[in-house]
Amino acid sequence: MAQAQQAQQVQQAEQARPSGGESTGTVIVAALANLGIALAKAVAGVISGSSAMLSEAAHSVADTVTEILLLTALKRSEKPADEEHPLGYGPERYIWAMLAAVATFVGGAVFSLYDGIHTLAEGEKLGDPLVSYIVLAVAFVLEGYSLRTGLRQARGEAARFKAPFKRYLRYTPDTAVKAVVLEDSAALVGLVLAAGGLLGGQLTGSGVWDGLASLLIGLLLLYVAWVLGRSNAELLIGRPLPEQVRERIRAELLESEHIVAVLELTTLVQGPDEALVAAKVDFRDVSTAAEIEWACERAEQRLRAAFPAIGRVYLDPTPGPATSDDHGR
Repeated sequence: MAQAQQAQQVQQAEQARPSGGESTGTVIVAALANLGIALAKAVAGVISGSSAMLSEAAHSVADTVTEILLLTALKRSEKPADEEHPLGYGPERYIWAMLAAVATFVGGAVFSLYDGIHTLAEGEKLGDPLVSYIVLAVAFVLEGYSLRTGLRQARGEAARFKAPFKRYLRYTPDTAVKAVVLEDSAALVGLVLAAGGLLGGQLTGSGVWDGLASLLIGLLLLYVAWVLGRSNAELLIGRPLPEQVRERIRAELLESEHIVAVLELTTLVQGPDEALVAAKVDFRDVSTAAEIEWACERAEQRLRAAFPAIGRVYLDPTPGPATSDDHGR
């Protein structure tokens, strides 16, 4: 019950949040930071001969590609509904976000795992790590600023309706902000791992530490890619509104004096601030056609007022199982 209530709070926070401009700004900050960091890490990796630094360079390249795909997702999903796409383009953001998760897997995790295994098997000749330490320190500051931007947005939206932060990240349909927070968090951990690999190699003269650091960075990226892929897959398949929200929708529909029962209720999250509601509704047999029409209209108005994210409401008058007194109230 507690998780259902938290999920409801997350959904309400998403319904009340402003337009996607804040999410776009968060992604742009992350993209610019990652692009500069990727170039610096690559140069430092070549100079120092560190496989962990090269893995971190691949990590940042993957993150940069991810941010570009997320920006594409944000822009494409904002297109209004048209004749060919009557339900709008909201779900398209999850397609591009899924591709971003794949980019994290292929561009970052696979390269890091390969480089770590190669280093452990073949060894490596370590160079001067000073440049790498400097790059790692600068990258830590830039990644920290990018993470701070994403956390500020996510925590602000979670706090607006008192939803726990971890629960917010789990349930939010705004996968762009979720991706930035997870990837920047992973980036900071990866920087620490790379620094540990460099230090271990410097103290022991062995490249084993650097190879282990590269492997751990690859495993970290695998985890991030899996979490983001799972979240987007849920939304692409079709995720309903939280159970508590669905119960409130039922209650709102039953507020109408002409509605006897809600026989079937279907809800679908179509975007961070867009949802669809469809229901088979049993009306009183004595209600006139005009009363049913106005009952549907007023029910839709109440649902939109209670849940601003609900963009479409479809009510299907359906006869329910006959009883002796169910239609007499």
